Amino acid sequence: MKHNTVKEQSLNPQDAVRAQAALSPAAEVLDQRIATALHAASEKKAIDLAVLDLREIASFTDYFVLASGANERQVQAIADEIYETLKKTGSTAARVEGYKTAEWVLLDYGDFVVHVFEKKARAFYDLERLWRESKRVPLPEGVDENRSSLRRE
Repeated sequence: MKHNTVKEQSLNPQDAVRAQAALSPAAEVLDQRIATALHAASEKKAIDLAVLDLREIASFTDYFVLASGANERQVQAIADEIYETLKKTGSTAARVEGYKTAEWVLLDYGDFVVHVFEKKARAFYDLERLWRESKRVPLPEGVDENRSSLRRE
C-alpha cells in the first residue's frame, strides 16, 4: 500500500519510515560509517562489539555502537582510532565526552553514537539491558567475531 498523503503517513508512521529508509541513500552512508567505526574498533582489539538499532524506540539517535577495552589506555586508543578513521572519510564527531577519564568515552555522530567502555564500566552501566527493547544489528564481515559479543542472547 502506497502512502502518498501526509494524513496516510501520519496514520501509518512505521510504514512511511520503512519506505523512506529503503529509498534513502543516507541509510547506505550511515551503514558504511557504522561499519567503518566497527572496523576501526576491531583494529585496536576492542572486545564485545555490538550495534543496537534504536530507530523504533528513541528520537535522539538511530544506533548505538558499543565497544569495550581492557583498560583506560586501550579505551582511548579505540576512541582515537574511530575518531580519526571517520574523520578521514569526512565524518566528524559533534561531541566527544569522557576521553580524559577513559572509563566511558562517547563519540556523538548525530544519527549514531559510539560508546567505548572500560570493561567494569560496561558491566556497571549495562546499556544492552537499559535499551533491551532495541534490536541487535549483525556485525559486518571483517569484524573479529572471536572478540565480539561476549554475551550471547
